[in-house]
Parts: sequence; C-alpha cells; structure tokens
Amino acid sequence: MDAVLNGGLPSNRLYLVKGDPGVGKTTMAMQFLLEGVKNGEVGLYVTLSETHDEILTVARSHGWELDGNNGIHLFDLSRIEQTIRGESESTFFHPSEVELNRTTDALITEVRRVKPRRVVFDSLSEMRMLADTALRYRRQILQLKQFFAGLECTVMLLDDRTSGTQDLQVESIAHGVIELSSVSPEYGVARRQLSVLKIRGSEFREGSHDMVLCRGGITVFPRLVAGEHHRDFKREDFPSGIPALDALLGGGLGRGTSTMFMGPPGTGKSTLALQFVLAAAERGERVLMFVFDETKGTLLDRAAQLGMGLQKHVDSGVVRIDQIDPAEISPGELVNRIRVGVVDNDVRMVVIDSINGYLNAMPAERYLTLQLHELLSYLNQQGVITIMVLAQQGLVGTMQSTVDLTYLSDTVILTRFFEARGELKQALSIIKKRSGNHERTIREMWVGKSGLCVGEPLVDMQGVLTGVPSFLPDQVGGRPNLNE
Repeated sequence: MDAVLNGGLPSNRLYLVKGDPGVGKTTMAMQFLLEGVKNGEVGLYVTLSETHDEILTVARSHGWELDGNNGIHLFDLSRIEQTIRGESESTFFHPSEVELNRTTDALITEVRRVKPRRVVFDSLSEMRMLADTALRYRRQILQLKQFFAGLECTVMLLDDRTSGTQDLQVESIAHGVIELSSVSPEYGVARRQLSVLKIRGSEFREGSHDMVLCRGGITVFPRLVAGEHHRDFKREDFPSGIPALDALLGGGLGRGTSTMFMGPPGTGKSTLALQFVLAAAERGERVLMFVFDETKGTLLDRAAQLGMGLQKHVDSGVVRIDQIDPAEISPGELVNRIRVGVVDNDVRMVVIDSINGYLNAMPAERYLTLQLHELLSYLNQQGVITIMVLAQQGLVGTMQSTVDLTYLSDTVILTRFFEARGELKQALSIIKKRSGNHERTIREMWVGKSGLCVGEPLVDMQGVLTGVPSFLPDQVGGRPNLNE
C-alpha cells in the first residue's frame, strides 16, 4: 500500500477509508496503528459500532494483541453513548444534539489523556446518526478536524456506508480518501480491491489495485506499470536443444520476447514448453512455471516418462512450479508473484500454462488484454523469456480461440493434428517471429520415450494445417517425405 501511496500517508492529516462491511477497513486500521507502534507512536482506536471485546477478537484472529501495554489504546464510545442517552432529560435542546456534543467531549477528553500520534475512528455511520442532520454532521467533522490539526495527529476515519447514500461531506473535508471494494464472483473467493481517490499534496498511483485479506492482515498488490521498469540485457536467441526445432525458429526464442504456443488439446504444447524449461534449467537459468490445468505431480510424472529430468531441477530450486487455482487467486497477486520471482530470484523464463486458466482468474474478460500487455511489456524489458500456452477449440480442421492474443506475442508457434496413412500425427509451424527470421516450413513433431522430436519439413504434403493433407509423390520413390 505504501507503494500505491508513493511512500505512505502524509502525517498529521485526516483520512477517510470507506467501503462496504467486510471489505477489510478494520483490519487496515489495526495495521495502521501497529505500524505506528513499530515507530514508537502511541495509537488510539475509538469505536462506536463495535464493543471492546469484539475489537480484541478481530485483532486476535490476525495474531495481534491490542492493549495499552503495547502502545495501542481502545476507547469504547458505545458505552458512554448509552449512559449519556439515559441521563439526557433536556427538552430545550434536541436529544441528538446533546448526545453528539457529550460524545464528542468524551472523545476529546480521551485524546488529551492518551496523547496519541495515530487515531482510528470506527465508524462515521454512528456519528452520522447522532448528528441527525447533514449540517450538524458536517460541523462536527470540521470541529474534529480542527481539534486534531493542533495535536500533530494522523487520523483515519472509517465509513461503512450503511446509510445507503454516498456521503460527499467528509470526502470534501478529508485530506485523503481511500476506497475498499469487494466483488463476489459466481464461484470462488471474493475479489477485493483498493483505490486511492485523492491525497492532497502528494502523488499516488491511480486505478484499482488487487488486495487479499487473510490472517496477518491486508496485502495490496500495486497495479503494474511496465514503463517504470527497465533493465539492460543482451539480446540473443535461446536454443531449445533440438536442432530441427531451433532451425525452424531461426536459432531459438529471443530473449526479452514473449511466445504463444497455440493448438488443440493434445498436440504437445505443454511438452514443447517443458523442452524450453529443461534447456534453461540445464544452463543454470531460473524458471518460474504457473500451472493452471494440471497438478504439479502430474506434470513432473509426465516429464519423467518422457525422459526429461525435471525433478532434479525442481529439487535444486532452479525450476519452481506453482499450481494455481483460478478460483482462489486474483490477477494482481499472480503478477506480484512474477515480479518477486524476477526481482528477488533472478528468474529468466516464465511459463503460463495455460492462458485459458489465466482467463478464468480474471474478474472480467475485457481486462485480460490490458493486464497481459503490461505484464508482457514488463517481462520483455527485464530480458525474460515468456512462454504462454493457449488451447484452441476443436481437434481437426478450423480452430477457434476463446480470446485472440496473438498480436501481443512476439512469436507464435502453431501445433496441429493431421491424418497420414491411417495415423494421427502432429505438425509444427511458426506463424510469426518479431525478433528475427524463421523457417516458413511445416515440420512433423512427435513425442516419445526419449522426449520431444521434430522431423524434416513436410515438403511433399499439401494441406497439413487443414488436418487431411494430400500427398505429392517425390521424384525418387513415389512416396511423400514423411517421418515414420
């Protein structure tokens, strides 16, 4: 969150944190106070909507202890409000005005006693009901703002918006406004986001940022801006270790480029990606794999059956495989994992298998292109080789994709099934490569016990990509050039 705020909240100001119940406002406020304790600052948590015990229960659920001994004081105004309401017998003044004034006086007295540097007020909904009118409510907030301004105190006001209307009174008064939101998909965990609406006199990162709420507090994942990250690297081709495949690619995959493996299920896309992973690992380059469509155990077992010694590289830490559940992760968290891998662990190759699973992790399909564009641009500028697997619909003939992302990729590799002499075979071709020249031929590809194999160009066949090719007799034996 400090990255979103460009360092943090300017001190000695009043801030509004708003959001529906359950989005994490109380947790954020507690983290705000606990961070102050680390810096030797006394904190005060004022509650009108929850009891003293309820606040302590929330804190303990995160493994925190809030008491005066550790620098955080709890002040339950709800008990004082009930006492005031019972003692109020005035008929000249409106009861709400008497209650609000006495409640405010009790708050001011406690602040002067504790002398905090950080204050949380939870929540404004109770004060809004006490004020009864918008004018009285605004005047009370202004009074509190002026009071805290002279105490060198940073105040965080929480608003759960239970009044049902958008209250712009406090937003206009506060120095900063932070909004927490939550969207519940039809299946899976709720997707929480944070947005900074304004911070007077300070720059901040606009837009929505994914966040998660779990034991230990809130974690915010700042929106990735690729233009802020640059790194010098040597542009060269990365070979796969298979001569025929490297010849088809014109030397290999370019560093700092993204590659899309496209084709129907079963044509060897994931195995092709594993070949490049193995080549990188044998050169000592770290690889980060995100697996959406199969388990980690299935992937390692399949690699072992193909003679690809991937397990030893996983054990050594050179290759890391993260099994992703699309229903349990947000796009921002996934991007953050990639950034941590690149920055902290010097990852040089990232594999996403598959984009279909990544699409399911998105809150809305229209955001997929924008998020992938920023992610691929960031990885390209870091000199990372990015491999994406996209499963197309259909088996033979015309293929369709759930989403067209080929224009985002620097290299597009197409895999296809085709029929030949009563057998189902696989073909491999390069549609485009921005980082250099490549063969325009179509080669046969097959997977055996020795791993991935790529044959010679299918120069004596026509219509391979349609799935049912025609054979052209050669000049020697009258048979097409087809690898048996």
